This record gives sequence, C-alpha cells and structure tokens, in this order.
Amino acid sequence: MKDKHYHISLYVIIPVIFSGYALLSAILSYRLLQYCSKHGLYEGDPFFWLSVIVIAIGCLIGLAIVWVILKPVEAFIEKAKQLASISNDDLNHKKGTGQLDHITRVFEQVTTVLSMVDARQLFPEIIAESKAMRGVLGQIIKVASTDSTVLILGESGTGKELVATSIYRHSNRKAKLFIKFNCTAVPDTLWESELFGHEKGSFTGATARKLGKFEMANGGTIFLDEIGDMPLETQAKILRVLQEREFERVGGNETIKVDVRFIAATNKDLKKMVEDKKFREDLYFRLNVFYIHIPPLRERPEDISVLTEYFCKVAPKPVTISPIALQLLMSDSAWSGNIRELQNVIERASVMCENGVIEPKHLPESIIKNPIIRTIRHDPDSSGDDPNAPKTNLNLDQQLEEIEKAMIIEALRQGGTQVRAAEILGIKPRALWHRIGKYDINPKLFRSN
Repeated sequence: MKDKHYHISLYVIIPVIFSGYALLSAILSYRLLQYCSKHGLYEGDPFFWLSVIVIAIGCLIGLAIVWVILKPVEAFIEKAKQLASISNDDLNHKKGTGQLDHITRVFEQVTTVLSMVDARQLFPEIIAESKAMRGVLGQIIKVASTDSTVLILGESGTGKELVATSIYRHSNRKAKLFIKFNCTAVPDTLWESELFGHEKGSFTGATARKLGKFEMANGGTIFLDEIGDMPLETQAKILRVLQEREFERVGGNETIKVDVRFIAATNKDLKKMVEDKKFREDLYFRLNVFYIHIPPLRERPEDISVLTEYFCKVAPKPVTISPIALQLLMSDSAWSGNIRELQNVIERASVMCENGVIEPKHLPESIIKNPIIRTIRHDPDSSGDDPNAPKTNLNLDQQLEEIEKAMIIEALRQGGTQVRAAEILGIKPRALWHRIGKYDINPKLFRSN
C-alpha cells in the first residue's frame, strides 16, 4: 500500500497555527474567568500569569516558524556566496539594511544569474548579459512561435540579423528555408527579378526562368534586411505580398501563392521616413505588427565585457585584455559602430599586442581620449616629449580628476579588491568606494587580478 502525502501551503499553515493559538488563548481566558467567578477569587493574578504564559508560548511559536523558514534561506545565501557569477558585495549584509532587504537583494541577484544562464542556453549565438538584452531575448521567445510579422529596429552593428536568425531558429518554420535579402545590395533594375523572379525572355539577358526570393522561401521565412532602403515602387509590390500572399513573376501571367513569414530590419527611422514620404505608410503599418528594438552598445555597457572576452577568444591571434583596457572600453567610447566596431577594435588590438595581453596603448586614440591617463599608466607611446602627442584641453580640476581616476584604476589592477586598493592608495575603503562611484569605475573587472 502506497503512503499518501499531503502538501499544505504555508499560506494556510501559518494563519491556521496563529488562529488556533488565539482561539485556545481565548478559551483558556474564558474558563479562568468562569473559575474565578464561581469560587469568588480575584482575577488579577491568574490573568497576569496566564498572559505571561500566552506571550511566552506565542514568542516560541513565532521563533520556531521563523527558524524553519529562514534556516534554508540562510543556507541558500551561504551557497550563493560560493558562486563566482554572483557579487559577494551584494550578498554581504550591509550596515543600515534590514534582513528582508538583504534577502530580497540576494534573490534578485540569483534570479539575474538564472536568467543569464537561461539566455545562454536558448541563445548561445547571442553574447549578452544586460537586462536590456534579456528583455529582447524574452520578446524573441514570445514572437518566435507565432507567424506574426516582426520589425527589428536598431542602429548599424547592433546585431539585427542575429536576432532575426534567432527568431527563425525558435519558430515553427525552422525546418523550412530561411532566405536573407539585403536591400542595400540590389541594383535598381533587378529589384523585381530578385524578389519575384522572372520568366525566360522577359528582358534582355533573361535566358531562363528564375525563382525569386519569395517563391524560394515558400513555407519558410524571409528576412528583408535594411528595408528602409527599398524603393517606393518596390514597396507597393511588397505590400501586396504581405496582404494577399501572392505575386507574378516578371514577364509572367501566372499568379503564384506563397506562405511566408516576414521579418524585416532597418537602422533608419521609418516613422520619420513616412512623414517625409520616403516610405509607404501602409507598408509601415503592415510591417510593424511586432517590433523589437535592439539598444545600442553604449546603453548596455555591461555587455562590453562579455563581448570583449568572446572577441578575444575568436581573434586571429587569441589574446586576453587587461582590466584597465577593459575599463576604458566600457566607459570612454560612444560606440557609434556598436558591436561591429568593438569587434574591429579587439581584432586590431590583438594584432598589435606582442605578449598576448591587450593594454591601453593598443587601443585606438578615440578610446584613449586623455593623454594624462596614458602617461599615468606608463604608456611609452604617450611620452610628453613626443611632438605628435595630443594636447589636452582640460582645465586643472579636470586634469586632477583624470589623474585620480587613473591612480584608482591602477590600484585596483594591482590589488584586485577595493580593500587592498584602498591600502595601496593610503585612504579608507569608504573614501575609495565614494570615488569609484564618482568616476563610474567597475571594480568587478579587477577581481580576477
């Protein structure tokens, strides 16, 4: 005979325990009142001792419940501290914060790590850990299983094609073809032929029938990259395919029905183009069923470290990067070219470095903007005797701030921890913490040192 197990929620057990205890206390008080009245006794002393006993037992019950609940939570926190992916600074109980705040912060950290692990498993091709990009990955999961048209917006180099590919790989059409069509690489005279195909003899040079991208993608997915560069005449014909799911080949009379899923991407402001009559409004609304905005790299600097690590591994000459150089990459560049620009910077630096470690001197001048920083870091290429060295336009206060920032970064690089860096600099850890926040330095980059 199998043992039966019953599971009752804590939301039921705890209220029942305290309700039962309150009921028992009321019954005992009533019985004591009856007993004292019946025998003509003074009720004060019995009620006092009964109250003391009730309060003591209530405290013991409360302590027992808290111990039962918090013991596994505290054990979980101790195990979480052993994980390298979780910051011990956030796990340690800071002064001035309550225990519940501390527990909440720990669970937020663990939830963040778990979401990162989930993202890496589902999207191994997308290198990102920022909250903004995890939101993008969540949107991909939601829309991938549908046949909705998707419009991907983002600056050049943010990874729009990678997102489109991920949508396809997680869709119900992943066993069918995925046709990519770059709208910037088509001559003006070949738009219709490339998209819709043509019949033999339909124009000079058409020596045989050719299938267009839509016909090739039948049953699958078509990705129209940089659709903002598509001519207005072609946009009208694309609209018909979106609405009616049919078209004719160039030079043909047969109406061809297709079943395709549309994904489009652009780095242009389509709303502005619609206002300027450079993009069809009806096509815009047809495409903008479900849109995904990919944030630029400068708005998610926390992704720079993981992307840099990846690019260092796949560089022509695999290298590592120093914490100082990585801090510069994360804080001192606008990254107008986004991930593509970062990849190019790392590839160039990997070729330039001799000892397999990328240092600040291997980075472009646009990233090392201030020559004072390079001088403090003992960069031989930034000697003050060099007549070609850039001249600083900073005033005295700004120069002193840059010197202080450089010294803090160097101390963190040598010490590895904020406590050790404070000892090197001869200041208190709290003063160092204040300066780290002031200069937006990420101390986590230096821990492995």
